[in-house]
Amino acid sequence: QVQLVESGGGLVQPGGSLRLSCAASGRIFSIDAMAWYRQTPGQERERVASITGGNSTDYADSVKGRFTISRDNAKNTVDLQMDSLKPEDTAAYVCNAVITVFAAGNLRSTNYWGKGTQVTVST
Repeated sequence: QVQLVESGGGLVQPGGSLRLSCAASGRIFSIDAMAWYRQTPGQERERVASITGGNSTDYADSVKGRFTISRDNAKNTVDLQMDSLKPEDTAAYVCNAVITVFAAGNLRSTNYWGKGTQVTVST
């Protein structure tokens, strides 16, 4: 079984910083793209940032220049450094990864999701 577990969420004041981390575990053959999404009640899930296996990155316009995504392929982790946080960044942040596993003699790629970590930006 493959799991994605996020950590690092919490309460922070506007202008502050947080660093989220997501660790993938299980019988992993390889990890392709990894990404962070966020979701608030009543809103569609929004992709915040993504990073390919070759370390190409992409960001939502709303976070460009403030958030930085990075990954450690040796540790199967992806981090999101969030600076200059705003109240509108408040959301549940969810980790996503396309992971290939070796099962029953075959390689199979599947889209996995974590359970999320809450980020609240408020005074």
